Amino acid sequence: MPVDPDFHALLGLPGFELRPPPPGMGAAGLRAALAASPLPPVAKEVLHEVRDLAVRGAETTLRARLYRPVAASDLPVVAFFHGGGFVLCDLETHDPLCRSLARASGCALVSVEYRRAPETRFPGPLEDCYAAAADLATRAAELGIDPARMAVCGDSAGGTLAAVVAILARDRGGPALAYQVLINPATDLAGESASAREFAEGHLLTGEMMRWFHECYLGDPRQAADPHASPLRAPDLAGLPSATVITSECDPLRDEAEAYAHRLRAAGVPVVARRYLGMLHGFLSMPYVTPVAARAIADIGLDLRAALEA
Repeated sequence: MPVDPDFHALLGLPGFELRPPPPGMGAAGLRAALAASPLPPVAKEVLHEVRDLAVRGAETTLRARLYRPVAASDLPVVAFFHGGGFVLCDLETHDPLCRSLARASGCALVSVEYRRAPETRFPGPLEDCYAAAADLATRAAELGIDPARMAVCGDSAGGTLAAVVAILARDRGGPALAYQVLINPATDLAGESASAREFAEGHLLTGEMMRWFHECYLGDPRQAADPHASPLRAPDLAGLPSATVITSECDPLRDEAEAYAHRLRAAGVPVVARRYLGMLHGFLSMPYVTPVAARAIADIGLDLRAALEA
């Protein structure tokens, strides 16, 4: 199936495709330029509570944002890690998506602003996410959440981080995770799949941009083969929490994400894998473009409700 017609106008706009910054701009300059770019308005879900808080990171305190869809205490909780190639995005860019996920799932959701590359390289952002998830579990009573019903979730690079946080939680003896939601995750920074070649140009996320993200994230390109950078290369996936893996048909990351879903199944992990036809990378954050974004969020919400009994 070709790209959904809803995206045709956007793909024709100058600068819509993601490209590395020009020489001299760097990651910080690109972040500033993107922050200054006008974005289409996105309706924000009205929730019972949305408030900023601090959580523990690997080396410093991190900004986070708590979303509570209802007033009830002891809600299931989702630790959310934003995308952006380990380099871009923050609490604000993903605020509408986090609100929608909290509403759809009935769970409290905590979005974590981990340290970004290249200022903090691998494994720093990953260790931040793990430390934050562990911190949430220890502060359950304070935050009104149930640590026995905890999930991790992330999109794109955040999906990579969520996948590896689940592995670390298994290997380090906690926190106990009941579910993981991986949305368009990168799972193999050392390889190049068929979809990475097929959709390297003309489909929003370019191969050139992916290579730049990886260069920013990794201090040494050989680290791409580390299973904590590329979870598809983990030798053992048994004992991980059940998963939802979301992929987009026209996404360079599609094949490696689906390969990870297959590896999880082969290891005995229950998996719900959904490929959304005609969609581009990051479509869940584009409800102003496609109604499929709302459908996918509703699907994830139902998965989380079923898994966490929200």
